[in-house]
Amino acid sequence: MSKARHVSETPATQFLKQHKVAYTEHTYEYVDHGGAGEAARQLGLDPHAVVKTLIMEDESAKPLIIVMHGDREVSTKNLARQAGLKKVEPCKPEVAQRHSGYQVGGTSPFGTRKKMPVWVEAEMLDYPVVYINGGRRGYLIGIDPKVLVGLLGAKAVSVALEP
Repeated sequence: MSKARHVSETPATQFLKQHKVAYTEHTYEYVDHGGAGEAARQLGLDPHAVVKTLIMEDESAKPLIIVMHGDREVSTKNLARQAGLKKVEPCKPEVAQRHSGYQVGGTSPFGTRKKMPVWVEAEMLDYPVVYINGGRRGYLIGIDPKVLVGLLGAKAVSVALEP
């Protein structure tokens, strides 16, 4: 795969460089509501290896991050149970943006405005590389998913719902 055109730095890439984490850059034409499936299609990637970063909140409106396969939904009931919370639900887009500092559709778990607990779908950690948002719409980075655990303290959960 040829190296995509360079994208100017984002808080996510600055964070990764600061921690000396290797990654590859992959740009695509952002499509509203296209999601990870559209990114995978344009870049010729396995849709299961393209992952999404979702900002959720618990019963006290405290934010948290869940990183999920792009072709799966999150069982908020299972996430709450496995995270030891009463309730988990998605944030409204404007609230998610305030917590993360990223525009919805360009959310990365790296370099967020607020430090939030991170949860990751366990199966994802078996992949050698996942493609995750680099902090801008239309921009993915290829990265070892174990970086989520090592750098962000992500905890593994099994909360994926089959489509």
